[in-house]
Amino acid sequence: MRIPAALIRLLLAAVLLAALGAAAASRFNGVDIGHTRSYAQDFRLTDHDGRPRRLADFRGKAVVLFFGYLQCPNYCPLTLQRMAQTMRLLGADATRVQVLFVTLDPQRDVPAALREYVTAFDPAFLGLYDTPAATPELALGFRIYYRKVAGATANSYYIDHAVFSYAYDPGGRLRLLLRDTLSAAEIAADLRRLLREP
Repeated sequence: MRIPAALIRLLLAAVLLAALGAAAASRFNGVDIGHTRSYAQDFRLTDHDGRPRRLADFRGKAVVLFFGYLQCPNYCPLTLQRMAQTMRLLGADATRVQVLFVTLDPQRDVPAALREYVTAFDPAFLGLYDTPAATPELALGFRIYYRKVAGATANSYYIDHAVFSYAYDPGGRLRLLLRDTLSAAEIAADLRRLLREP
């Protein structure tokens, strides 16, 4: 039995449209890095209340992790503002998301200052830190570029650092790199998608 060419073209067009629709439906606003294992997949840090923390502590939640420092003049406060807005956009789903701010400047960012800073944006946000000696290795594992730039005095330096965040799914798998150009609405859409996945 010979299938007419017009029917074949119609079937191929339908398959192509279905494939394009499926690709569009699964597309994230952030960069999907879930296929690679070259980034650190876990951490052992201390939170701003002195409790040891690992990624497993947040199992069942989507986690947004980013690195910065408290005296950052632009990226860090803007990111925290954007994440606070993201949490508001998520509504009830916000209880299933944890935002973690990891300091690249543990020498100056003492726990009490970390707590005051991050919770001013959202009471559920957590500040995390490692020792000054261990922070370079931590940043390297997560592929976070940072460099201390000397200031006029020994304690007035600033830190040039990477400007993106990571998102983990509720199973604790690193899934997305969230660029700083994404809006709160775009991040909220990605986090909702992660929360809906099996």
